[in-house]
Amino acid sequence: MRWEDREQSSNVEDRRGSSSGGGRRGMPSMGTMMFLWPIVKPLLKTKFGWAIIAVGAVAYFSGFNPLGSLGGGTSHPVNQKAEDRQAAFISTVLRDTEVVWQGIFKAHGAKYRDPHMVIYRGSTRSGCGQASAQMGPFYCPADETVYLDLGFFDELKNKYHAAGDFAEAYVLAHEIGHHIQNMEGTLNKVQKMKQQARGEKGANQLQVRVELQADCYAGVWANHAQKRFNILEQGDIEEALRAASAIGDDTLQKQAQGYVVPDAFTHGSSAQRIEWFKRGIRSGDLASCNTGI
Repeated sequence: MRWEDREQSSNVEDRRGSSSGGGRRGMPSMGTMMFLWPIVKPLLKTKFGWAIIAVGAVAYFSGFNPLGSLGGGTSHPVNQKAEDRQAAFISTVLRDTEVVWQGIFKAHGAKYRDPHMVIYRGSTRSGCGQASAQMGPFYCPADETVYLDLGFFDELKNKYHAAGDFAEAYVLAHEIGHHIQNMEGTLNKVQKMKQQARGEKGANQLQVRVELQADCYAGVWANHAQKRFNILEQGDIEEALRAASAIGDDTLQKQAQGYVVPDAFTHGSSAQRIEWFKRGIRSGDLASCNTGI
């Protein structure tokens, strides 16, 4: 995907707690220090404890996360330069979505409200509660913010075999699709419909329609972004389709339990996710994204 030398969004909050150069980290946040205090306090009572603290501090400021074994993040060293480049990339994609959706809304006589994005590693707080790496990227309507642990892209590549910058762009564009739904009132409408739905199966079916529409909106964005910025390179569309397929409910269920339970789908099958993304990118038209909600 072509993205370098374009504007990055100013609506990004970087909570990784790292500096921009040299592969070194900055001071941990107050929240992190409060989390660590119950662990550090007893260590201060012995020389061995002080030695552990010293080793942990050296590791942290060298770009290694010593909390990995405690569930606080990845236990692998972080390539700070590569991650900073990834943060710049996803910030550029966010800016692309802002420009595209501002234009689309204007064409429909409306004004687009830019969302925010928080990038982090491990865990952080959101307007919808605690955010963690295990949750994956998500959009919180309460504060109109996308929360994105950059480690998810490592997982997308290594666990789901869906590497590529445009695969990552598709993930963000999907979450921005939820922001569009929030602005349109779709999310509130569906929430009320879920309360009236008969059982979990009915609620899941409604959620699938929400997710597939967000996939379609991601395709609409890609269509307009290509016209506006000429972003696509050979193989980019295939990267997005691989990502859509890799995180389809049927594929994930087969990997996790060896069989598929359609009534438990919350995002749609791999084939459905691919089809709705294709609809959006082919047409570039919001009207093509009507999933019946």
